[in-house]
Amino acid sequence: MQTIDVLVIGAGPAGTVAASYLVKQGYKVSILEKEKFPRFQIGESLLPCCMEYLDESGLLEAVIPKGFQKKTGAAFMRGEKRCEFYFSEQYTKGWTWTWQVKRADFDLTLAEATRAKGVDVLFECEVISVQCSPDRQIVEYKDPEGALHVIESKFIIDSSGYGRVLPRLFDLSKPSAFTPRGAVFSHLEDINRTEDASNNIFVHSFDNNRSWIWAIPFSDGSTSVGIVGDQEKIVELTENNGEKYKEFIQNFADLKGRFKESKLKFEPKNILGYSIGVKQMFGEGFVLSGNSTEFLDPIFSSGVTFATASGLLSAKMTHKHLQGEAVDWKTDYEDVIQKGIDVFRSYVSGWYNGDFQTIVFAKEIDLDFKNQICSVLAGYVWDQSNPFVKKHDTILGTLAKVIRMKEREV
Repeated sequence: MQTIDVLVIGAGPAGTVAASYLVKQGYKVSILEKEKFPRFQIGESLLPCCMEYLDESGLLEAVIPKGFQKKTGAAFMRGEKRCEFYFSEQYTKGWTWTWQVKRADFDLTLAEATRAKGVDVLFECEVISVQCSPDRQIVEYKDPEGALHVIESKFIIDSSGYGRVLPRLFDLSKPSAFTPRGAVFSHLEDINRTEDASNNIFVHSFDNNRSWIWAIPFSDGSTSVGIVGDQEKIVELTENNGEKYKEFIQNFADLKGRFKESKLKFEPKNILGYSIGVKQMFGEGFVLSGNSTEFLDPIFSSGVTFATASGLLSAKMTHKHLQGEAVDWKTDYEDVIQKGIDVFRSYVSGWYNGDFQTIVFAKEIDLDFKNQICSVLAGYVWDQSNPFVKKHDTILGTLAKVIRMKEREV
């Protein structure tokens, strides 16, 4: 039986950030990953805030040479209305750019860099059972050939993402309060892309705010295009090898024929009912990070930011725990991560109830307000000096109400 200090489940951004930080502190760390890398994953548009976590964990230097598409902002469209946010104009001092990445390449880069630091990264290894106690965790897993192995660690960080290993084994999942939605997506040739369409993610709202389209340009000339909406609509668009998806993308008026002659790089994939939460983020001998905690919605590209933020914080807390320091997992970990989740939850709600669009598509928008909102869109959701963070649960609704009243008076 192999014995290590920390076992990380999952080799996505949350897991690799956590493992890379811990190995720098001198711990013996292993990662168990169920899938074979590279593998397809959504969450291709990063936020500037996550660059800080990549940097602190020592992984940023491995990503820079890959030449991923630089992202400097986000553009929201509805019909002829358009509002652009540039991260260089945000309220919070921080990174002013990030990347748009094919997650297969990005995640593999992080995994290889983590392995190069001395972490044992094991792919195609499925966790079968977990036994947790205060100082001894026993995990049984199956390797690619089907052989069973047992690994013992002092602590477990579950970064298994949509696999949600410990939430599933320990019955920690709870339903989301959001309406069940789905997404259908593919990568397309982007032969009609203009130069100014390369550095932003483009989001097109339609169907009375119930549905939207993302367009995420990559550095190789292709673009990720996804449709998000009610599950029934997404299932219909996926049928017949995605023929209806392709037809919809090619004929959607607000895209102005951008993908009219584009070929699909692969058959459209879908994901349904992705919003989910957890009853708690930690337990005896373990902590959850990334999508193993909670996933809201892809609208504001918050997935990798929360993955890297929670991965790094979970590693720091684990370090303190293993050093014998008193650790308040509820106050110093769960409550901190939950605060950021709650901010984005307000903005996701504001997107679907129309408050966010009322603000950004207003005839006039206060520049201070816009810059403060931009910081949220950049991922700086823990900056309590920002009114649009501190008062997140009321400020969007209040401001939208004022704007609607003013526009009715005109």
